[in-house]
Amino acid sequence: MEISKMKTPPVVSPQEWEAARQQLLVKEKELTRARDAMAAQRRRMPWMAIEKQYVFEGPNGKVSLLDLFEGRPQLILYRAFFEPGVFGWPEHACRGCSLGADQVGNLAHLNARDTTLAWASRAGQADIARLKARMDWKMPWYTIVDDFDKDFGVDEWHGHNVFFRDGSRIFRTYFINNRGDEAMGSVWSYLDLTPLGRQEKWEDSPEGYPQTEPYKWWNWHDNYAAEVSPNSNWVDIVTDPQGAALRRREAEEKGCTCS
Repeated sequence: MEISKMKTPPVVSPQEWEAARQQLLVKEKELTRARDAMAAQRRRMPWMAIEKQYVFEGPNGKVSLLDLFEGRPQLILYRAFFEPGVFGWPEHACRGCSLGADQVGNLAHLNARDTTLAWASRAGQADIARLKARMDWKMPWYTIVDDFDKDFGVDEWHGHNVFFRDGSRIFRTYFINNRGDEAMGSVWSYLDLTPLGRQEKWEDSPEGYPQTEPYKWWNWHDNYAAEVSPNSNWVDIVTDPQGAALRRREAEEKGCTCS
């Protein structure tokens, strides 16, 4: 890359740079608030009851759409293109879907918010298992064997369908595709698609929706099952960060043996 050929922005003093950053920050905060408002509107989308029975192939045989929830109330199901006729077959899934797969983080954080993320393609389970092993992808990935992709608008293009279950009843609550899929990959972007959202008290959600204090449910991905309630040290940090820092410094000073 030759920077001399690029029409770059001006080089300014630290004071000018900070002033420009503050101006942009105003617009960035507006965008954040608008994104939060959009997520609140998603949580008020009407639900569509799923009356048809759908069957998938999983690693252990046939499963239903209900099984894909893995016992949780929320399911985000991404339709990825990995099958005969797709560029890259049989070594790779499509480049765009593969780029998305590489961005999926540890699923324990979504699971801790009662949400299951799964993928589905037309490829058989042997091919899916081989691809997942090669690329080190961990998400559950199922084989579509009926009209699910056609019925839910993902027979010719990728997309995320969001479902909620009440016992054995299943509802479609949201759908996003095209460039909307670009933002997927973080815990927050996934939860913002769901009917329950992040389930934190600051969110604008309908009455009665489950909500907890922000931050307090966060955990190490291998520690959710070990801690039924948040660690007291973590609660102290997120509720009183300045006080926690002061108490930590005082403890370090008391334990210091240097002269």
